[in-house]
Order: sequence, then structure tokens, then C-alpha cells
Amino acid sequence: MAFREHVERVAGEVVGGFPADSGIYAVTFRMDSVEQDPRFPYLAIGYTTEADAAVSSQQASDAWEARWSYAFFPETGLEGVRVVGRDPDGAQSHRREAESRGLWYEDDDEPDDRDEGLVEWFYAVCVAAARHLHDSGRLVEVLGQPVPVILYDMFDPDAMFELTAQANPAELVAEFMAEAP
Repeated sequence: MAFREHVERVAGEVVGGFPADSGIYAVTFRMDSVEQDPRFPYLAIGYTTEADAAVSSQQASDAWEARWSYAFFPETGLEGVRVVGRDPDGAQSHRREAESRGLWYEDDDEPDDRDEGLVEWFYAVCVAAARHLHDSGRLVEVLGQPVPVILYDMFDPDAMFELTAQANPAELVAEFMAEAP
């Protein structure tokens, strides 16, 4: 199975386990890697609720920050409820595909621009997984309504807006995109 297909399948399973009628207004995709090594990426899939935003509003500087800044996401949004990519099937699939794409390198190799290539490919996989959640109807099926998927990398916060815009229908992320640089 291709890495993208694996991430899409697991994302659908994770969303399927979200609590119904809990006020979830956004699914969160935290893109990260083990020890900041792009050869070992993972995606923490989670969510945030209206109740979480209400609590955050007491500490945030404004309403946007309380709802959309990952600095205020609850544990379910920051750490996620499940991680994909470092699981045995995901790690094996990722490495096999990275090797076939010419992006893999060993510790004693110079990564050259392969680091950037690995990051860009992982971003594309995560965007595709979010789009799949929308296009397949999985989000509406589980949550009863369409909700945005917020993609973020805490080590590259500028990528958040572009990736989230690519991953969602524009009307779902209009409020989020209001703070885009």
C-alpha cells in the first residue's frame, strides 16, 4: 500500500472514532517528525471543540487565537488522538516509497535537497488525506456537518495557512484564513 493511501485510511479510522455530538468544530493534523528528521515523519490526528475554544478565550488575546491558534488547542488537538506514520505499516511504506522517489538517505550521507523533498512530499500526503476526508464524506458522516481540517507544523508555522487552504473547501476555512499573512 502506498504511504498516501495508508495515511488516508488511518485518518478515516481516527475520525470514525471521534465522539459524536461533542461540538467538534475542527479536525487537527499536526505534522511532525521524530527528532526533526524528515525521514521519520508522522501525523498526529485530533480535534478541538467549541468548549475548548470557550476555555481558551479566557487566556487568548482574541477570538481568532482562541479558536484557531495551535498554541491554544487542547491535548486532543495538539497531541492528537492517534499518530500515523510511525506505526510499523506507515514507517515501512514511507521508507519504501521515499527510496523509490530517490529521497531517502542514510545518516552518513549528505541529504542535499532531499530533506526539503521529504517535507514537501509529506505535506502533500497530509493535504491529500484531509481532502479525502472531505471528498469521501467521512467528516459529515461522523460529525454530522463539514468541518475544516487544520494542518500545522509547529516548526514551520508559515506553512499552516497555505496547507490548510489547499486541504479544505474555501468556505470552511474563511474564518481561519482571516489571519493569513
